[in-house]
Amino acid sequence: MAAKSSPGAPSERTPEIPGGDVPQEQIRVRLEEQKLETTYANAFRTNSLTDEVLLDFGLNLFNPPSQQGGQGEIVFQVNERIIMNFYLAKRLALALAQLIRRHEEQFGELELDVAKRRKAGGQV
Repeated sequence: MAAKSSPGAPSERTPEIPGGDVPQEQIRVRLEEQKLETTYANAFRTNSLTDEVLLDFGLNLFNPPSQQGGQGEIVFQVNERIIMNFYLAKRLALALAQLIRRHEEQFGELELDVAKRRKAGGQV
């Protein structure tokens, strides 16, 4: 199941705005996190409409076979849906690419092929 928690007080920091979208004047950004909920996801699905991107997040859960010799299945339990415009989606993609690049520079390449990770003895 997805784990949820609620952190405390508001915090102040300057958000990163990837892709050069820098405001012309200085504006203070105050983040309020009292109603923030954290949800774990190990799977996602994307879709789009004419003007919007839909991101579904959830858990891949293994459902074992009900009878011996039967076939198990993986159930994608969708817990959260985020809908955004394409401009925000592009800024998100750039920010994630930058975050992953920094992580790989520090810790090494993230191998997406599970079989290769198993051979190398890494995380699955």
